[in-house]
Amino acid sequence: MKRFISGFALLLLRHSTSAFLTLPSPQTTSTSIRTNNQIQDVPIQRRHTSIHLSTTNVRSTRTRIRAESQSAATIETLITKQSVKVGIIGAGAIAQGTAALLCRAGHDPMIWSPSGKSVDASDDQVRLTATGAMQLESPIRITSSAQELAESNDALVFALPANGHKQVFEAIAPFVRYDQPVIISSHSSLGALYLSQLLQQRKDSASTPCITAWGTTVCTARSSPSEEGPMVRINTIRQNVDTCTIPSSLQEPATQLCMHLFTSSNNNDQSIEFRPRQGLLAISLSNLNPQNHLGIALGNISRMEKGETWYQFENVTPTIGRFLEQLDQERLEIAKELNLEVKTIFEHFSQGFHVPITDSISDMNQVIHKEGNDVHGPATADSRYVTEDVPFGLVLVIVLGDLVGKPAILHRSGLQILSAMYARDFMNENDLLQALDLTSYQLQDLKEAALSGNLQSNG
Repeated sequence: MKRFISGFALLLLRHSTSAFLTLPSPQTTSTSIRTNNQIQDVPIQRRHTSIHLSTTNVRSTRTRIRAESQSAATIETLITKQSVKVGIIGAGAIAQGTAALLCRAGHDPMIWSPSGKSVDASDDQVRLTATGAMQLESPIRITSSAQELAESNDALVFALPANGHKQVFEAIAPFVRYDQPVIISSHSSLGALYLSQLLQQRKDSASTPCITAWGTTVCTARSSPSEEGPMVRINTIRQNVDTCTIPSSLQEPATQLCMHLFTSSNNNDQSIEFRPRQGLLAISLSNLNPQNHLGIALGNISRMEKGETWYQFENVTPTIGRFLEQLDQERLEIAKELNLEVKTIFEHFSQGFHVPITDSISDMNQVIHKEGNDVHGPATADSRYVTEDVPFGLVLVIVLGDLVGKPAILHRSGLQILSAMYARDFMNENDLLQALDLTSYQLQDLKEAALSGNLQSNG
């Protein structure tokens, strides 16, 4: 790791010289700009203008190199700490499960509930009890303040539904330190890009922040209230989690930090592998929950609306299973057109629920049920399977499909059907994509932003 950090500035410098200005001779009236090995003539009025631009670019590059080197050094320091203080934004089942896994690895989590629900913030500490895939009882810190959460911890993890991301990003952005690592679990609708824009717009911003996006959560879990403190049943611990970091130059140290935070010192505990992917677009297309929940919700909507008790995986029947497989084909075709590598739905269920891969998603779900790892499906129509995953998961897939000429017909049809059922316009409920205003940018702008964290129009 130290060897990596020592060469970090040099690596950044090499990648930062893709654009430079060539000064013209006194007789010329244009300057040549080399960008990605292509030369383009740009008119100028005075020779000293190009000198000024070149100097500004060099200063900007040097500032970014110094800032990103500092972020890498901060991460290196955290990796050497036996106990890292981690602030978790969210207090639901996934947040509690994430806190339990951090405790298992010897770290010190603090939970902040933006809504004020799920945990009692009247005390500064509560006892967390985890059952299921892991057994644990441990005290965890609690706060009712976004500012205290950011200022009291080394790193931050967002672990709350995507339909609350924008509001919470805006609430905590003023307090995030410029070199403080941030993790989004799980990432949706280019939320990391929106958070990056917020942090860079601050007056005291010195750099692009280090933001790591996960394609899924580290566990599946259900929570239940208790007078003794939060109780969470962890159904499964993921074998691996797809991940990317913006800026991409910080991918390696950020991935090592994830491993450090969630690797137990007990060799008998299940480990989690964090697999780097090619930027935010790959991570966005690696989150299979929206498409899977679409099929499950459409096939069981009357059960949900009537509040019935039913098992989710057991009811992925052959008909629903085939529908999920066809949805997955649309997603994979979009990823292929973008030259991105993402897991298949078969790999998702195999790696996430520890079952062998077969040629039938329905069969794999029946094995999950028979092995006792099934969960009850939603008992209300007001479920995140629809109200979160449709606007914040399906919409981006539909947008990307249109951009690359691979229309996601089944995704769009499912969105329209559920919009009709719920008498809502789910296509326009995604406040993150509306804030980013993707219609103002070209596909190449989006590809570059997915790696850098900077969304700028080159058109």
